[in-house]
Amino acid sequence: MSVLSHPPTLVPACESTAQGIELSAQQVGHALLASRSILVTAESCTGGGVGQAITAVAGSSGWYDRGFIVYSNRAKEEMLGVSTTTLAAFGAVSEQVALEMAQGALARSSAEIAVAVTGIAGPHGGTPETPVGMVCFAWACFDGFAQVAIHHFQGNRAAVRQQSVAIALRGVLTVLQRGMP
Repeated sequence: MSVLSHPPTLVPACESTAQGIELSAQQVGHALLASRSILVTAESCTGGGVGQAITAVAGSSGWYDRGFIVYSNRAKEEMLGVSTTTLAAFGAVSEQVALEMAQGALARSSAEIAVAVTGIAGPHGGTPETPVGMVCFAWACFDGFAQVAIHHFQGNRAAVRQQSVAIALRGVLTVLQRGMP
């Protein structure tokens, strides 16, 4: 399996607006249709926001299989098979857990590509190691390709969640542009 890690980046403001997210979700739909791929989502801090953006696009049943909302560690373990060892070693907000979430979502769906999001949206819950606004992402494909990233967002809880949805969608497009086998 190939896992790429990218340094944190900032989300352009236009992409994280409601209109930008709607446009990104439409682009994801077109790209998934063109590649004949199905998407699955695994979400913690976004609470289904990525799935909501995707299903707001008419025809999404043709390219979206399902979404897992796994807010607690127990849900991550039970629904996606995230390892208790990984959770204990790295914490729920980590690239390792995001990757296991994406891989677990793929294994428990009929999708070819998965996106996973886990983070601290705030305003409470941050630590020096995982501050408020830190969000980890993973994108995984049925062929074994995977990519992870960490982003540090500014703003209130709603802003962190909205920026996270924008990054998740942009990442799906990036993975699809690499080409599916």
